Amino acid sequence: MAARTPEPVNLHASAVAFGSVGLVILGASGAGKSSLALELMALGATLVADDRVIATPDFEGGLRLSAPAPLEGLIEARGVGLIRVAHCTAMAAWVVTLDEVETERLPERHETVIADVTLPLIRKVESPAFPAMLCALMNGGRSAP
Repeated sequence: MAARTPEPVNLHASAVAFGSVGLVILGASGAGKSSLALELMALGATLVADDRVIATPDFEGGLRLSAPAPLEGLIEARGVGLIRVAHCTAMAAWVVTLDEVETERLPERHETVIADVTLPLIRKVESPAFPAMLCALMNGGRSAP
């Protein structure tokens, strides 16, 4: 029997990458996905996609992130407009949700599933350092717990 071709999923999300390591940013409309992506880009990330992210599972259990063609290289900055920026594709390594706030100092690990791929999930932290925390996480990984 032939292997089933993985089906891409179109997410209402933003995504950035540090090198080839991708971060999916989930949240309700107006939650700040584009703003967080812009802050991460100021810290060295590259835009993958803003507003819509194509998440395509591969046969090795990974999830490739890309932008729909009409949105490639564009990010919305409220009050400024659409900005053209460098963009790339990436493999998802982390997901952050802006719809849930983390209250624990050293939280348990959380997971989410996108297109049948399980990924580690980070909840929003109410701190001005949150973008820097995500940057450090993306560049260094997470230790215990």
